[in-house]
Amino acid sequence: MWGVADLFPGLAENRESIGLPEWVEPREPWSILAPDSDCGLMAQIESLIGNLGEGSEISQDSRIDNNAGRVYIHPSASIGQFVRIEGPCYIGANAEIRHAAYLRGGSWICEGAVVGHATEVKNSIFLPCAKAPHFNYVGDSVLGFGVNLGAGTKLSNVRNDRREVLLTLRDGSRVDTGLRKMGALVGDGSELGCNVVTNPGAILAPATMVNPNETVTGWLGPTTS
Repeated sequence: MWGVADLFPGLAENRESIGLPEWVEPREPWSILAPDSDCGLMAQIESLIGNLGEGSEISQDSRIDNNAGRVYIHPSASIGQFVRIEGPCYIGANAEIRHAAYLRGGSWICEGAVVGHATEVKNSIFLPCAKAPHFNYVGDSVLGFGVNLGAGTKLSNVRNDRREVLLTLRDGSRVDTGLRKMGALVGDGSELGCNVVTNPGAILAPATMVNPNETVTGWLGPTTS
């Protein structure tokens, strides 16, 4: 089975960088998305903010809701007009949050990442330089280093029957994640065309290219022989 290092090799290359999430045991790539886990991304955001202290403020026409958790915005980050940010949320150095974006609790936006106009993010990680720049939905997902989502691409996170999300792994085996909400794990350097939809539990290997208007289900990328 491919693990965290296989999907997101940039983590090993940037292990000294500040503001990157950590996967601890169990190291299944989806484990960090568990909302109530002591090692999940929400808990890690709160811990990280506690170590960093106060970040920068935003303009009066944007809103921060810290009732459910703290929000940290790096001084070099750019926050557009009419943005709404709900805690816990971390926005790293040189990140760009564009006009009318909506960052819900658990949004972890790493250095150089982009959350675009009218894009909604919830309980998800944008690793450095990942981009969802135009009219995207990213729910309970991880975007790897340099990933780009085309305009209108949606990473759906809930099954229609509301059952727990099942994954298809590289070898074709099936795994129950135990999560009722899980979107996609998009490996480093992947490119998704405009209006792509990923079904809950989709896994895209690094450098995967998806044509516009396609629907992605299960594993996409090289498989075992």
